[in-house]
Amino acid sequence: MGKIISVANQKGGVGKTTTAINLAASFAALEYKTLLVDADPQANSTSGLGFDPRIIKTGLYECLINGIDAKDIILESDFDNLYLLPSNIDLVGAELELIELSGREKLMKKLLEKIKGQFDFIIIDCSPSLGLITTNSLTASNSVLIPVQCEYFALEGLGKLLNTIKIIQTNLNQELDIEGILLTMYDSRLRLSNQVVEEVKTHFQDLVFDTIISRNTKLSEAPSFGVPVINHDAESKGTINYMNLAREILQKNNMTLIPNKDRRIEVDEE
Repeated sequence: MGKIISVANQKGGVGKTTTAINLAASFAALEYKTLLVDADPQANSTSGLGFDPRIIKTGLYECLINGIDAKDIILESDFDNLYLLPSNIDLVGAELELIELSGREKLMKKLLEKIKGQFDFIIIDCSPSLGLITTNSLTASNSVLIPVQCEYFALEGLGKLLNTIKIIQTNLNQELDIEGILLTMYDSRLRLSNQVVEEVKTHFQDLVFDTIISRNTKLSEAPSFGVPVINHDAESKGTINYMNLAREILQKNNMTLIPNKDRRIEVDEE
């Protein structure tokens, strides 16, 4: 069964979509069959994999509102092992239309239940809000990854997101875990970036990933070419960061291809 990870933060500009695209691509590069679900009306994950949202006629909106099966609209990307459930601007209207539907918080869960056995990972790029689409995404997920930028207002709104996660854990999805907090847009030359890293690690300790995503030109350029950074520059710092994040998540979930018993080197006693 595929593990479903939502990438969520209601604060915009924290590297949420960048993380969703490049984490999914990194899993794919490590030969895990991965589906990227674009649950953001801005459809940046869709364009970030080289598809034009303006010509997407059937996307996540039609699945949630009209009951279309996800398997019928999943797109195969140009990258091995990486697939997309696309979005377009129509998803904006879903927030209002979902209010009228019964079981509205669990529509995404029902949608993904039918296909999750086909993938090793499903990564959901959530919208930058705490509305019904994000609630649906978190209800459908096994865990949530929270990107936090290394900026002055890093912790702003994080308490509200954690409170929302707690409510969903209590009422809708008791199995929802916090996969981890990911520090993004890090610049080692800036004292502020280092202060934010220290502050977040002090507050959240083991919840914070060891991997930190640095500011990187290639990482910023890749979306304009419609490719993940690994396909734009395989040796860039951005590529290395996201590959390390993927490996860290695999290790955390005991999903590495190296068996646990082979991870240690036994020293012969003389």
